[in-house]
Order: sequence, then structure tokens, then C-alpha cells
Amino acid sequence: MAEIDKLFQIMVEQSASDMHLSSGSPPILRIHGDIIRLKYSSLTNENVQALVFEILNDKQKRHFIENWELDCSYSKKGTGRFRVNVFMQQRGMSAVFRVIPEEIKTIYELGLPKVLQQLIQVPRGLILVTGPTGSGKSTTLAALLHTINCERKEHIITIEDPIEFVHQNHMCLVNQREVTSHTKSFASALRAALREDPDIILVGEMRDIETIHLAITAAETGHLVFGTLHTSSAAKTVDRIIDVFPENQQAQVRVMLAESLRGVIAQNLFARVDKPGRVAALEILVNTSAVANLIRENKTFQISSAMQTGASYGMLTFNSSINNLINEGMIHPEDGKTFLGVNKGTESSSPSHSGEQKYSSKKTQSPQKPSKQKPLKNAPSDIKITSSNNNSSLKNDTSNLLKAFGLKKKSG
Repeated sequence: MAEIDKLFQIMVEQSASDMHLSSGSPPILRIHGDIIRLKYSSLTNENVQALVFEILNDKQKRHFIENWELDCSYSKKGTGRFRVNVFMQQRGMSAVFRVIPEEIKTIYELGLPKVLQQLIQVPRGLILVTGPTGSGKSTTLAALLHTINCERKEHIITIEDPIEFVHQNHMCLVNQREVTSHTKSFASALRAALREDPDIILVGEMRDIETIHLAITAAETGHLVFGTLHTSSAAKTVDRIIDVFPENQQAQVRVMLAESLRGVIAQNLFARVDKPGRVAALEILVNTSAVANLIRENKTFQISSAMQTGASYGMLTFNSSINNLINEGMIHPEDGKTFLGVNKGTESSSPSHSGEQKYSSKKTQSPQKPSKQKPLKNAPSDIKITSSNNNSSLKNDTSNLLKAFGLKKKSG
């Protein structure tokens, strides 16, 4: 068993979403949105390197040594699956691990709005899930795909970096491809996917103009395409896609998007006050004929108003969603007001209720840790990655580092 597996076990037992290993700091967990330090000694650069490199293969080690950054995943039977990001910082090497649940839930099991069931019951189009990092986009996307996988007979191709939720073949055939492991880039995999007889394509991240254009084209040519963007609202998502393109192409893109877009799901997570955990507030845009006209005519600033009057189509605004969560006693009113940008003390934009004072300031207690934890052993002295203000020192030492791991430097 790898030494880091002990930390993964603590992470899962404490219901943490993330774990940080950073040179100069003890291991840190993020539990229900709060940072909690474990009762370990501060990790040295060698400690972090020994823990992380023990679970990487030679290709991943080589990639990190040459690029100083790495995205990958790690699975431990009986513990779980984890998304991994390794990087260099001022004090040395660091890594962040995010738990990926092994069990994938359907949209019904997650309690997501019924309109999402209707949204995915289409043969073609573009569906986007948006929100900041750590807002639960991957979980929502996995639920949407898993629901289709359990109900329809389709061919699903996912393009991810890295693969997060692992989908088994239920009623659908699911092929999951990982950037750098199975394909060179999102764009190249998306181009190839159009010749691989897909019904449904998931694009893990729509990062650049080429990927976005290919995704819209795939949706136009008869495929159901799911994608993610880091936008804070449904209306802003439409603007973000259009603004990526040069001005002389934006009119054409507006027409394409008006025809292909099926819906946008924006979300944000809030700490719960009724029990430990977090809950998602959703904003849902359904591309009705009225919304399509606004996109086509470059009147996206009116989309928010259309959403407020589109409840009969299943549309939902953040304001309504958050107010519902407050009324149900699930989140703190101040958290909702802060997110919505309401000034403290203003009551007109938020529902008034006598129970508001029952919420006290949230305090997070450190989780119980296994007793007698020993400081982690240092890495072998002949295998080191150092960080300094002069990055060239690391670059110049790449050959030596590769040799230390039994790797050979590629020519060219």
C-alpha cells in the first residue's frame, strides 16, 4: 500500500472533498467548504515528492518533470477514486486531490429539478453545465449521463482531462477518453468523435475557440453534446461563447447557437445549516423560441428577464433557487444575500421570516484524527525536485531527474 493511501483513507472517512499536500504545511482537508489542517508535521519538499511520485507511472513522472504541472487520476480499491493535480510553487512541490464518488447517482437520486429530465430527452443539441471551480459541475454532468445510460440505448463518448467519474456500460455503450493518455487534445478528440458513430458527446472543458466551434458543429449535425464552462450565470454563458469568436464571426455564431443550444445549467454550492454538507443552487435556462430570438438578434441582455417569466418552461433563476433554500432552512440567509450581491440589511430582495435569527455563525470543528500519527518519511536524497526563483535550475536538471527514475530523455 502506498504511504499516501493512509491520507486518502482519512480524507474519505472525514467526508472531505479535497486534500492539499503542500511543501511547508501539514496535510490539509477541505470539509464542507472549510479548510482543516491535520495534526501532522509540516511536509518538506521531499515528503510531498515521495508521497506523490509513489502513485505516478513513468509517463506521468516524465510529464511533470518536463512541464512542472500534471493532471491525472488515481484509484484505490476500497477507498475511492481521486482527481490529481501536481504543481510547483515557491516552497517546492504541491498536489491537490479531489474525491470522485465511485457510485454515480441519477438526476432523480440527486433531487435535481424535473426540467433536467425533459432537457436531456432530445436527440441533438448543446447542453452546458457552468459554474466556478468546485461548484459540482462534474457531479451534475455525471448524473445527466448516468440517467441516459440507464434509460436509453445510445453510444456515448466522453473527452476528459482527466477521466473523473467512470461510467459502466448499462443500456448505453460508453467510451471514455482522457487527454494526454488517449488523445492529444480536446479538439483533436472532438474532430475524431464525429467519425466514431456517437449519439452523445461529453466535452469535459470547452477551453478554446476550436473546441467550442467543434462542439457547436457537432450539436448542429445531429449529436447531443454536453460541455462545461466556468461562467457564473446562464445568461453570461451565452455571451462567453459568442465573445470567444472574432467580431466578424459572431453573427454567424449567434445563429448557430440559437439553433443548437438546448439549455444551460449554472450552479453554485452553499454550506448547509440544517446538517453537515453542501447543497447546490441552480439556475436553468431553456432555449425557447423567445430565447433563441434574443440570441440571434444580439439581445442577450434580455435573457435574464426572459428567465424570470419562463417558469412554465422550467426555467429557474438563482434568486428563486436561493430564496427557496433559505425558506426551507437549508442555507444561511447571509450566504444567499452575499452571492446575490444584496447589501447587508436589505430585506426587499430576500424573503423575510421570523426564523432568520436562529442561524448562528458557522463554526467548523477539526475532525477526529487517528492517534499517534508518525511524521512522514523523507524521500530518497538522490531524487529531488527543488523550487527557486530561478526556474532554469529545474529545467537544466531535467536529464538528471529522469535518470534518477530510470527514464530516458526523449530526443528533440
